[in-house]
Amino acid sequence: MTKSIKTKAADNIRILAAAMVEKAKSGHPGGAMGGADFINILYSEFLNYDPSDMTWANRDRFFLDPGHMSPMLYAALSLAGFYSMEDLENFRQWGSVTPGHPEVDVERGVENTSGPLGQGHTMAVGAAITERFLAERFGEWLSHKTYAYISDGGVQEEVSQGAGRIAGHLGLSNLIMFYDSNDIQLSTETNVVSLEDTAKKYEAWGWSVSIIDGNNEGQIREALTKANAETEKPSLIIGKTIMGKGALTDSGSSYEKQVETHGMPLSNAGASFEKTISNLGGDPENPFAIFDEVKEFYENRKAELKEAAAAQKAKQAEWEKANPEMAEKLNGFFSGEASKFDFAAIEQKANTATRGASGTALASFAGKIENMIVASADLSNSDKTDGFLKKTTPFKKGDFSGSFLQVGVSELTMACIANGMALHGGVIPVCGTFFVFSDYMKPAVRLAALMELPVKYVWTHDAFRVGEDGPTHQPVEQEAQIRLLEKLKNHSGENSMLVLRPADANETTVAWKMAIENTSTPTALILSRQNINDLPVEGNAYESALQAEKGAYIVLKPETKPDVVLVASGSEVATLVDGAKLLSDKDGLKVQVVSAPSEGLFRNQAADYQESVLPTGVPRFGMTAGLPVTLAGLVGENGKTWGLDSFGFSAPYKVLDEKLGFNEENVYNQVKELLA
Repeated sequence: MTKSIKTKAADNIRILAAAMVEKAKSGHPGGAMGGADFINILYSEFLNYDPSDMTWANRDRFFLDPGHMSPMLYAALSLAGFYSMEDLENFRQWGSVTPGHPEVDVERGVENTSGPLGQGHTMAVGAAITERFLAERFGEWLSHKTYAYISDGGVQEEVSQGAGRIAGHLGLSNLIMFYDSNDIQLSTETNVVSLEDTAKKYEAWGWSVSIIDGNNEGQIREALTKANAETEKPSLIIGKTIMGKGALTDSGSSYEKQVETHGMPLSNAGASFEKTISNLGGDPENPFAIFDEVKEFYENRKAELKEAAAAQKAKQAEWEKANPEMAEKLNGFFSGEASKFDFAAIEQKANTATRGASGTALASFAGKIENMIVASADLSNSDKTDGFLKKTTPFKKGDFSGSFLQVGVSELTMACIANGMALHGGVIPVCGTFFVFSDYMKPAVRLAALMELPVKYVWTHDAFRVGEDGPTHQPVEQEAQIRLLEKLKNHSGENSMLVLRPADANETTVAWKMAIENTSTPTALILSRQNINDLPVEGNAYESALQAEKGAYIVLKPETKPDVVLVASGSEVATLVDGAKLLSDKDGLKVQVVSAPSEGLFRNQAADYQESVLPTGVPRFGMTAGLPVTLAGLVGENGKTWGLDSFGFSAPYKVLDEKLGFNEENVYNQVKELLA
């Protein structure tokens, strides 16, 4: 039987995917070969984008969840003209544009960095929410689809529960997900680890579910057509696919549906690479080739896409002409530039908790930074993101006129959704929870740092002063962990994250200024539950706090060379100020006090500035409510740090301050001991 052009194209994807892994001697061919039929129909018939303008804001998005199936994506995108055969031959090699797991590269059609399973499709939920947010404000002409591709592993990862629940609850009918259900995972068949009815699970969450033969182009087309017509629910297409479709042994017998083809080259897995390539219609001696008729078919598709995009852009131009102010606003949303805001106008209460100061700042942003979306993991009244919520409304099915996302108790889901929002573009995602629960978020925070996404994290209840809630809720080691991302460079050579722990309300305003103006990396704001005394300043407190933009600055400066330098971040700075007064009053010591909200940013400053803040040869004492290692780089090997070296304890926070030595008397005693 003569193959159809669609079958030839899918087989071409299978050949290229298998060849990439074979040449690299590393990778995952089986799933890519099974998913080729779906990806081919999606790209050749349904996915709308402009091949000549890949960053077009109104394009459909495709989010790949199983990053190990990168050969399938690269192969499909090579048919579409975005990767050369040389690119595919260099799969997984140094300096190539085809890394083992896809890394966001919008110009080539890669919308997200994927790898840790479950995160990719959850990012798609964030993109779909963003599309609804923008269409609500600018009109349905801006509407487009978000497609996601998930595997058995992604369905099993716990984050899929949050993604499925939220997408169904919000009725994201613009979200269409294909579940590549091939019954095989890396080390077993799926029936060894699960007996759940995935279709019923998603139906219970409010999804429209179809079950099809995932290698049948007619059924794929029918399911995608149905999903595109859906107006009430997100769609899940469960495609029963064949792992390693087309694989043969040396004897010519089928080697499909084998666990081994999931995670190693075909020739290592027990199949014959040569026989498989021949079976699929390729040349084993030259597998890196696009069939002539497939090349022509995709060239025709490219022309169709350009024509369709031009028509949509013409409609957009008419809208822009009729609505110049709205058009300017929309362009501003997608410009990637920092929002203009008068931070000096924010009025902070005296001696307040920094979480409260953050809430005041957020309240002032509401309605003025119009593309900000704030989310909270069922803690808005505690993490004070409710300052923003009180001036808007939460998203609900059919109504995205507000700007707040209630995600429920699902921190990792929230962080992944925020990444998807940032990847879609046009909005500023903010998400809040207690700092100790950042442990649930770190996989997504790490990907935000890798992808260079300007997500803002509001992490409150920053220390043992959570008090009566006890050690389960008291962060000790979390600050040391998250500050490692200040030391880790991203691929643009910048600190991969900006981590800020402000010392009082005015520093919190400045921290928010820095967060909003940071458009190239994620920003973390680490904030106190308890009230903090304002730092002593002469003149305008906000103007003084602007010194925090250098990462560390002098709060108290003696008239002559200091005898000792005291350094901290957050609430401990005020404790050092009190301790410095004791040292000065009782012993006549000249004490310099430094607030260091971001060591990473401070170390980017000029050497002479660093020297002025932390002069060499002067003893240094640090205080941190976290692990002492948090301040090691600032205090130096000859200094001394007072911190916690154990989990916290359940007691009122003022009792804990006393028992654990976080008071001015202990600052005095520790510095005297250091100087002795």
